[in-house]
Amino acid sequence: MQPGPIYLIGPSGNPNFGDEFIAAAWLKYLAAERPDADVWLDCPQPGLAQILFEGLHPRLRVTNTLWRLVHDTADMPLDAAAETIRARVTGLGSPSYDLGLLKLREAESLHLIGGGFINENWSHHAGLVVAMRAVHGLTGARLIATGQGLMPLLTSAPAEMPLFQGFTHVTARDEAGATAYGITQGLDDAFLGAADEIARGAAEPGLYVCIQSDTADPERFEAAVNIARDAVEKAAGEGTKAYYVEAIPGADRAAYDRLADLIPEARFLPFLHIWEHGLPLSENQTWVTSRFHFHLLAAAAGARGVAVGMKKGYYDVKHESLTALGSGWPLALDSDYPGIPQQRGSLRDALPALVAQKRAEAGGIYPPLTGQTGSLTAGAAKLFNKAVAAPLRNKIRPGAR
Repeated sequence: MQPGPIYLIGPSGNPNFGDEFIAAAWLKYLAAERPDADVWLDCPQPGLAQILFEGLHPRLRVTNTLWRLVHDTADMPLDAAAETIRARVTGLGSPSYDLGLLKLREAESLHLIGGGFINENWSHHAGLVVAMRAVHGLTGARLIATGQGLMPLLTSAPAEMPLFQGFTHVTARDEAGATAYGITQGLDDAFLGAADEIARGAAEPGLYVCIQSDTADPERFEAAVNIARDAVEKAAGEGTKAYYVEAIPGADRAAYDRLADLIPEARFLPFLHIWEHGLPLSENQTWVTSRFHFHLLAAAAGARGVAVGMKKGYYDVKHESLTALGSGWPLALDSDYPGIPQQRGSLRDALPALVAQKRAEAGGIYPPLTGQTGSLTAGAAKLFNKAVAAPLRNKIRPGAR
């Protein structure tokens, strides 16, 4: 018998490459292992998410029920927001929410997918967990959280701590978060799709740069741009081409505009390009980036690089979790450019075991159903193959020099 819907909750649709990559990885996994399941994705921007993930699962539906509830209570004191959220979920009575909340009651599981969005930077996001626990109290649905980035630790949180009480399965992606909450340390959810992304195609040799302007300490942006400029100038002196890769449209363009005198527009790779054709990844490239998931995927492909910290207590924890896994990338936390390391790290060699670990976690959460082989049905396979098909080689855009 087919269980109820699988209900995923994540910060998708803005877009942000890392958040979208994680959601896509789970959808592809579920398309292969649970192709006949109804899958809901609750995210802040369901319209764009529907387009980004089109065809990744044959029974995907996208909504923003819980995210809208959390955003609508964001300006309240946290305890008052939590009480409002619980009352809405359990008592209904609001026509603008009730249909979505009733759909939640059908779910077999509620799964908070990975990312660093339940922490002090966005303390109101704890309301997502409040809502999940309220649904569990009504229906007994399994509560799951994977690959969570929980630092900096919530210091102002709803009174119902510990936050993940009642969850069937919880993992943090770093040691600090796991220790703080007394939960299992696992891996970032991007490892679920890392091997497939690397296999999509090779990158042109060169230096790849991405510096964000969002979620940064005051004055850190200028220092980070200067680090990138030093790296690009050094690469140019060695005859190495530089490319700029965008993870978040707009937020990552600001640094490129400061570097446009060194990196021509033809070597600017916008989010749309990397989403459609794959992130350019190769052991023959180097990186300078503040974006965590670029660090993860590039190091996993064997690239050498420098991670640029932007917000202490948040980005340093994220990047250091990859250092601990053997990325081999130094972390630039001040204004000095540490230089690209001569030796590559061990993360590439460890990748098969890490992917296997992540897939084992996923398999424990969503075990094969009785009578279901885990292979795609014909209709599901057609949609899935159409969605993930990509050129064997991931070229830079036509006209790139």
